Amino acid sequence: MYKQALTALMAATLATGVVACSSTGERGPVEQSASNAGRVVDDSVITAKVKSALIADETTKAYQISVTTFEGTVQLSGSVDDSEARRRASQVAENVEGVRDVKNELQIRSGG
Repeated sequence: MYKQALTALMAATLATGVVACSSTGERGPVEQSASNAGRVVDDSVITAKVKSALIADETTKAYQISVTTFEGTVQLSGSVDDSEARRRASQVAENVEGVRDVKNELQIRSGG
């Protein structure tokens, strides 16, 4: 009798744990925060990769270009020397892993 009661108690405890740990499919604040933190890290990694690629490229002058990333979309801003540098910066950014889209807001410097 004691063994049966103990077995029943253990089964009930296990069942309660399984039900308590099951997912409802809804995302609570902790899951959303974790997701946002992961996205921010991913965006930071993409930004760093784009900046590194711009530094390594012979045509672009990375110090002239600001790079920001949001949800995989890279925005390039700043002033570059010519249209070739502007075009090449977009091309370099597009070839970086994780980049979904590139918004090229680079301005061409006037010959002043």
